[in-house]
Amino acid sequence: MANKQSRFLIDTYFAAFNAGDTKKMESLVAEDLIHDVNQGERRVGKDAFWSFNVHMTRCYKERLTDIELFVNEEGTRAAAEFVVNGSYIDTDTGLPEAKGQTYKLPAGSFFEIRDGQIARITTYYNLQNWIDQVKEGEGEKVAEDA
Repeated sequence: MANKQSRFLIDTYFAAFNAGDTKKMESLVAEDLIHDVNQGERRVGKDAFWSFNVHMTRCYKERLTDIELFVNEEGTRAAAEFVVNGSYIDTDTGLPEAKGQTYKLPAGSFFEIRDGQIARITTYYNLQNWIDQVKEGEGEKVAEDA
């Protein structure tokens, strides 16, 4: 897959993320997707990715901004740096209580692209930074339109 096609694929993935369109995101990944998130377990397969998206949609409302995307010449690998702007809307297991706190967190993802689909997503962020922001923001409520 060419560089431009891979760039379009990843741009489409991020646009779907920001639109909250998990069905579209899932349509862009391979059946045997490998999904790694730091501080978490490896998920393999589209079904595991679907379960992850259901969980994330329940606990968090997020929008990515300042996305910088890099794609190798062959279009087989990509990397993105971005800012996660979010609100913590339902308590996640093992984490502080959700009270609508907001957070802004730098993050990055790495992608492997195969046969026109995303075959691997690896995402990194500083979990302690997120915890610190959520604890500092305890009691804050997020505006409905945030």
